[in-house]
Amino acid sequence: MPLTQGSFMPVSGVHYPGTVAKMRSWFPNDEACLDYLDWVRWSEGFACPHCGDVCSWKMKGGIRRCQSCRRRISVTTGTVFHKSHVPLTVWFETAWAMTTGKQGVSASEIQRTLELGSYQTAWMMLHRFRRGMGTTGTTPLRDG
Repeated sequence: MPLTQGSFMPVSGVHYPGTVAKMRSWFPNDEACLDYLDWVRWSEGFACPHCGDVCSWKMKGGIRRCQSCRRRISVTTGTVFHKSHVPLTVWFETAWAMTTGKQGVSASEIQRTLELGSYQTAWMMLHRFRRGMGTTGTTPLRDG
């Protein structure tokens, strides 16, 4: 069942990992994160944002090349992950901490637990997630 349907209810352990241990085993590296994002973003099939063609082929690094116009389209373009140098595994752990913590999560906590080099990086990540969560009627994963 597509992820974008209004009546769709994601199932823990099927559509997303149910525990932090499973999250780390599902997403041990950035390539696994990119595969998951590809599945989420184009769950109903790829369509080129430039020409509309539905035929493409996957390349390394979460890139698809449109068969018609030959443009390269990244799975992270237009999302909260776009143009970030932070590994996707860190982004995914941050998302996990945000969505499972009863009291929320602070940038200093993210910096400390994920051993980030700067508070500003942790703050930026949380800010992007919060801005994306606050928009309604947009495409999933869009950066506000």
